Amino acid sequence: MSEDSQQNTPINNSKSDDTKWQRDAIEKLASSALTEQRTARRWSIFFKGLMFAYLFIILFLAMGWLGGGKSSTGSHTALIEVAGVIEAGGAVNADSFMSSLHDAYDDKNTKGIILRINSPGGSPVQAGIINDEIKRQKKLHPKIPVYAVVEDICASGGYYIAAAADKIYVDKASIVGSIGVLMDGYGFTEVMKKVGVERRLLTAGENKAMLDPFSPVNPKHQALAQAMLNEIHEQFKTVVRQGRGSRLKETPETFSGLFWSGEESIKMGLADALGSADYVARDVIKEEKIVDFTSQEDFTSRIAKRIGASMAKAVGVDVLTKGIQLR
Repeated sequence: MSEDSQQNTPINNSKSDDTKWQRDAIEKLASSALTEQRTARRWSIFFKGLMFAYLFIILFLAMGWLGGGKSSTGSHTALIEVAGVIEAGGAVNADSFMSSLHDAYDDKNTKGIILRINSPGGSPVQAGIINDEIKRQKKLHPKIPVYAVVEDICASGGYYIAAAADKIYVDKASIVGSIGVLMDGYGFTEVMKKVGVERRLLTAGENKAMLDPFSPVNPKHQALAQAMLNEIHEQFKTVVRQGRGSRLKETPETFSGLFWSGEESIKMGLADALGSADYVARDVIKEEKIVDFTSQEDFTSRIAKRIGASMAKAVGVDVLTKGIQLR
């Protein structure tokens, strides 16, 4: 027994050494793997942090939280663009315009303001609010002149805004005028008869379905709409007469909705002279440096307006809000 035991001992020790070596190797591999995992996790967190920081900076810039507002150094002429259709939430709207106008007036280095207009018109409400604000600010800042400079077109609602300026400058080929009001739409009653479609409309209020495109024309509703258009047209005419004063050479065609070239508009008293924005800044305001104060929509505003417009279309709200146009 003793001899057998002595013979077996080296074998057991050899097995024990092999097991220990394997265990140590596994522990080292596991430790190395854990270390690599921790390192990879740290780098992952680091790069994710960088990515989020980058995204937040982009978002902050897009929302206008960084970079401050508009600032200028030295005397200058302030420029505000009035480009596009005039409508709530559109390219030209009262909120953004008033923000631009206030910024321009608040800058102590502003020596004059140019409204560079290139608009076919749009909402009489938005144009009216803008016109009123320009006149209000002119009373508060009588030493800072406001000039309208027309590029391609200044029609209807665009001219409604221009009429508030001290003077209107145009290019000889500009389109100016179209002082009128319209409400457009379509009638589908005959098409419905041909295809055999029956209109089933229920209302509470006898005039609720006024100007419904799928119902026959109601003379009463037509007369009501025409009276409203005439009223808004008279408001437009009053604004032009007040803005142009004795310079306006009024004729039966002036408020008929016609439009004219810039050169002809000067003869009619709808504009004052030929001139570009650079010319007015340099030779009229006497301050050649131009600083653009046009309000730029931030990212959240654009998204909010798109959502609002989509919701409005979904419930049919835009039918009336876009129905009456100065164009």
